[in-house]
Amino acid sequence: MPSLWMLFASFAFAAMGAGVKLASEFYSTSELLMYRGLIGTVMLMLMVRHQGGTFKTPFPKAHIWRSVVGVTSLWLWFFAITRLPLATAVTLNYMAPIWIAAWMFAMGWWIGTKHAEWPLVLAIGMSFVGVILVLQPAVESQQWLGGMAGVCSSVISAMAYMQVRRLGQTGEPEYRVVFYFSLTTTLTGLAGTLLGDGPKDALFHAHTPYSAALLLGIGFSALLAQMAMTRAYRVGKVLVVANLQYTGIVFSSLWGLALWGDTFDWHVWLGIGIILASGIAATFYNTQKTARGAVQEKTDPIASET
Repeated sequence: MPSLWMLFASFAFAAMGAGVKLASEFYSTSELLMYRGLIGTVMLMLMVRHQGGTFKTPFPKAHIWRSVVGVTSLWLWFFAITRLPLATAVTLNYMAPIWIAAWMFAMGWWIGTKHAEWPLVLAIGMSFVGVILVLQPAVESQQWLGGMAGVCSSVISAMAYMQVRRLGQTGEPEYRVVFYFSLTTTLTGLAGTLLGDGPKDALFHAHTPYSAALLLGIGFSALLAQMAMTRAYRVGKVLVVANLQYTGIVFSSLWGLALWGDTFDWHVWLGIGIILASGIAATFYNTQKTARGAVQEKTDPIASET
């Protein structure tokens, strides 16, 4: 069952990405961010109130920092999805574990005996080869801005991931972390829209039954994915579950093929495969107790989207 929960979460996150790309024909990136956060905020508020929970926190500054970092990453990822093939944008976002591994290796090397973990060095180095292969078509077709946004999103996502881990260490419940992230997402999207990232002749784009359904699908699929992923990490083995999240790349490829007829040259598929393999290797090292500053074994899944 933990594996099935993780597979469902990966499928739902890929579906959310497909929904964002489809909805980008009707809304700006900031509007998509706002509606994504609004749906999650309302649903979580109702669920927590029904269960008697509280949103009062003794760590407001930590929540603000985590939310700002996470929302920045999410905005860049949404922007990348609107500019790149879905599988490409999702693959770049899944580089976050590689950046975490790079950071932990650098810190461990600095404070330790300066002995290189060569398998980890190889995984990190090969991931950059994969990025070059994946981004080659984007650069050739003048989509380099979307490519850079995807890479930056993964870097900032790694920062958000580590911040969520620190909040988890303080004993903050997962629903509270997600709630403040969703609330910040809503407010940031609203601010971006008011500042000009919206329609030229109106405050917001008008809704149609189809576009409204896409927005609801984005919000519901994202929330269901987070809940399923949390469940998978709670009852499953961390290493197995963490590696299964990379099936999101496969699901995104299938969504892109079915909805947009996305096809790639062999070097793009090779790049995706290299990034996938490097991510699995980095995840393995992130969840092992090594002598040089490995990440904690228990993984908090909340930051996976950001």
